[in-house]
Amino acid sequence: MAVDLIHKFLNLAAPPFTFFSFLFFLPPYYLFKSFLSILSSIFSENVAGKVVLITGASSGIGEHLAYEYGRRGARLALTARREKSLHEVAERARDLGSPEVITIRADVSNIDDCRQLVDDTVNHFGRLDHLVNNAGMTSVCMFEDAPTDMTNFRAVMETYFWGSVYTTRFAIPHLKNSRGKIVVMSSSSAWMNEIRTSVYNASSAAMSAFFDSLRVEFGSDIGITIATPGYIESEITTGKYLKKEGELEVRQDLRDAQVGFMPVGSVSGCARTIVNSVCRGDRYVTEPSWFSVTYLWKLFFPEVFEWSCRLISLPAPGRPPHEALNKRILDFTGAKNVLYPSTIQSPDVKTE
Repeated sequence: MAVDLIHKFLNLAAPPFTFFSFLFFLPPYYLFKSFLSILSSIFSENVAGKVVLITGASSGIGEHLAYEYGRRGARLALTARREKSLHEVAERARDLGSPEVITIRADVSNIDDCRQLVDDTVNHFGRLDHLVNNAGMTSVCMFEDAPTDMTNFRAVMETYFWGSVYTTRFAIPHLKNSRGKIVVMSSSSAWMNEIRTSVYNASSAAMSAFFDSLRVEFGSDIGITIATPGYIESEITTGKYLKKEGELEVRQDLRDAQVGFMPVGSVSGCARTIVNSVCRGDRYVTEPSWFSVTYLWKLFFPEVFEWSCRLISLPAPGRPPHEALNKRILDFTGAKNVLYPSTIQSPDVKTE
């Protein structure tokens, strides 16, 4: 068939054409991008007085995003399930400079709660400028060890992915009116192939793919910044996980096996970097920035990357997770005291 001949021709022609196109276009393209980056840094958005809605704002990165926006004078709508923690975050955000903060108790896995939290924000402030989709959770379990009734793991996708989808849908008309922005808290787990967190990894990848698509749909009407943090001090790096039975627990031994000897970044520094990128209009931001090289390793050396993940993260057959090479190196060298912030070494973890 003619179409088969076309595909055969493209199979031969597309790779060399693409290669030489890269050689020709990449230098001027990145020069132009550097020029735009300088301009966007000079004319960065001033969020003073603007309305920012942050989901999952009671702890971790969401909490510190509230503080960072508060320092810059933004008016805040903070939402999470933990009402007491939410009020504490709101009070500190006010002290740091936010002129007005409201709190909304909501579960973003519930579509009606998502509709209500957007309505409450707009009814109170009269507008919406930034939506920060931050709420999420993770699960830690080898997939083959998961119970055959795997519905407990739906909570990860329902909170992390669907919660962002629901909230974004209801926020779109208001963000278009203000030519506002969406901040997407994805994760480097979208490409890192981490073991024991397959459902969370899939949710991260879904977040990135979904909002990349929306960026094309919205054009210049709504800006989208996708954040893909590496290891940052948060409830996840304290070892708070959803067990395979669907209950939350704190397992620092599993955390050490997962994170190992990778340095864990400051949550306040991460929040500051993300808000800076959002105000510049960046499409993506990875914090710490060096962590983005792991994506290049995955792209160009996939077999080596996967083998390395198995080597450092999996213990010998039949041995418990905390005997993984990752944790043994950490324990032998005592590097935890240097690589992990004190806040996650012996954490006071907020619970539901």
